Amino acid sequence: MKRPARVKVTFRLSSEVSSQLADYARRKRVSQGSVVEAALASHLSPDGADRLEAALSRRLDRLSRQNDQLQRHLTISNETLALFIRFWLTATPPLPDSHQAAAQAKGRERFEAFVETLGRRLAKGRTFADEVVRDLPGDDGGADPA
Repeated sequence: MKRPARVKVTFRLSSEVSSQLADYARRKRVSQGSVVEAALASHLSPDGADRLEAALSRRLDRLSRQNDQLQRHLTISNETLALFIRFWLTATPPLPDSHQAAAQAKGRERFEAFVETLGRRLAKGRTFADEVVRDLPGDDGGADPA
């Protein structure tokens, strides 16, 4: 097959772009000219904009789904904490001053056990938010019914 005629073109690049071009060509083991030619061909291609838009759209969709999941987990966490605080404040009577030191020591002990248990659960990849979502009756794992 006959190679198309080649035309010499001279242009200037910033030192930063020139350095990036040289590094990229060296890593890919191709000439800088072929990198520039491929980039220009892609940029000037009539369907290049459509491909770029489709790729960006897929990425935005994925980010949107991840954001929705994070929002759901954050909502569960906030509601869990709020319910716990309300319950604790309602159900826990104030301690007399004579019991404060013992209660604080027991609190430290329980908190250390809590942190240890939390570390083990997170290391195993188990999360409370996933358990809550899984245990909700009639919940399909996060799909928005609206």
